[in-house]
Amino acid sequence: MTIIRSVATMKALAREWRRQGKRVGFVPTMGYLHDGHLSLVRESKARADVTVVSIFVNPTQFGPNEDFTKYPRDLAKDSATLKEAGVDCLFYPEAAEIYPPGYRTYVEVEGLQDRLCGRSRPGHFRGVATVVLKLFDIVSPNFAIFGAKDAQQVLIIRRMAVDLDLDVEIVTCPIVREPDGLAQSSRNAYLTPAGRQAARVLSSSLRWAEKAVAAGERDAGRLVAGIQAILEAEPLARIDYVEAVDPETLEPVTELRGEVLVALAVFIGPTRLIDNIRLSI
Repeated sequence: MTIIRSVATMKALAREWRRQGKRVGFVPTMGYLHDGHLSLVRESKARADVTVVSIFVNPTQFGPNEDFTKYPRDLAKDSATLKEAGVDCLFYPEAAEIYPPGYRTYVEVEGLQDRLCGRSRPGHFRGVATVVLKLFDIVSPNFAIFGAKDAQQVLIIRRMAVDLDLDVEIVTCPIVREPDGLAQSSRNAYLTPAGRQAARVLSSSLRWAEKAVAAGERDAGRLVAGIQAILEAEPLARIDYVEAVDPETLEPVTELRGEVLVALAVFIGPTRLIDNIRLSI
């Protein structure tokens, strides 16, 4: 596995792969890898001649009071994991490589970035869209793979790729869960043992919603209220949001029909976790 730190070197290697006609798959991450990330790597390897993984804890997607400095990092473990998984190239740039002195250009996806997570994390998706666009330009992949847990992020990146005529296919892989249902996330490392037990309420509330819809529930307000009641019964949980929305526009829905995204963000103690389920009715 080749490890690259500089933008210029990564771009030169990407140009050579293109010249050779190789199909390049790309998995952008912030590191501290888990099985969810590795599922994306496996999907890339099944589709690509070359698989590139980036590890970059992007400062522009963190707010002033968020967890940028304490975000979990373990490059040695991540590098060994990726090498064992058969990744061809790890791109691990310093922040100054991505945002050199004088940097002042940002990307915004209007109408999508300020909903759901964007309301409580202003500027977050501006940072996400900007760094992903830059990584696409640097790595020049044929396709990039993201996890469905970050449903809003995937929608924003897909919209950006369409609107800016990017020559990259956006692939989404299913959420990877622990045996008890908790969606895998690097931030799960923050949870205390009691918090880890309490965090199961996110997925259990979504499973309840899935069963309610299967039993005939079609009122979005009642569904959201039922999820909130389950979450509020957990003493360590504090709701950021619970919404049933159109999966393409993120507009709230009143009636459950067609495709509906039920998304939530919940604090377990100080740790903010997200989860979602996509319903076909």
